[in-house]
Amino acid sequence: MTRPRVGHIGFLNCAPLYWGLARTGALVNMEITRDTPERLSDLLVEGRLDIGPLSLVEFLHNADDLVVLPDVAIGCDGQVMSCEIVTREPLEALSGRSVALGSTSRTSVRLARLLLGRRYGVRPDYYGCPPDLERMFKEADAAVVIGDVGLQAFAGRLPEEGLEVHDLGQLWKEWTGLPFVFAVWAARRDFYERSPELVHEVHRSLVEARDLALGHLGDVAAQMSQWAPFEPAFLEQYFRTLNYGFERRHLAGMTRFAELVGAATAYRWLTVPG
Repeated sequence: MTRPRVGHIGFLNCAPLYWGLARTGALVNMEITRDTPERLSDLLVEGRLDIGPLSLVEFLHNADDLVVLPDVAIGCDGQVMSCEIVTREPLEALSGRSVALGSTSRTSVRLARLLLGRRYGVRPDYYGCPPDLERMFKEADAAVVIGDVGLQAFAGRLPEEGLEVHDLGQLWKEWTGLPFVFAVWAARRDFYERSPELVHEVHRSLVEARDLALGHLGDVAAQMSQWAPFEPAFLEQYFRTLNYGFERRHLAGMTRFAELVGAATAYRWLTVPG
């Protein structure tokens, strides 16, 4: 029996899960591919991964071909710290201004466009760009960045003075009163039908790893600070800010987002325990 091909997001937000998988020994039972959320979503949809984290937007587009794993996701209930809109102008003044969209997460980009259009009523000029704030602000008046670049923006490490940083999770919470889920874990439906026991084993391993890491976030942060440009206390705050579960309150936020982007029918495939 071959090992399942499992995706892993190469950002700090997934560090606790990887730490837990390493501590439990589950990594040896998986063929791990580490990449950006955008790339991993493509690999899963194309059938080049069997199981992996999937951008919420990509799940909504491909729900018929996927089985969502319960209990595990990446989201927030308010501030997220790593998904940011950085601007020179107030958000409500961005109509006609150029906004650079970082190219590593379709969900954060879609959420930013939704918030700017529906909450603030502005119509900027959007264009895609690699997630480098210094490069972005050579041409743009605002930028959407996620992951480690988003964390640096949240921490105030900006390429010029006077820039404003707006947290996407907080903006969504203020607007809707709901949590937001950026990514779910899913298996390809054809792989699940062929190897349900492998999917259940990976799911159990992810939940076990998540629970172990949540009990040792100080240790996770201390270890990751050796390789990331952040202090342990900052990383621990970040890991505690994120939601790694998938409960009914998260489903309510996902459903609201799906309704707003016109993809609510995908939810016939979602299952949440309890």
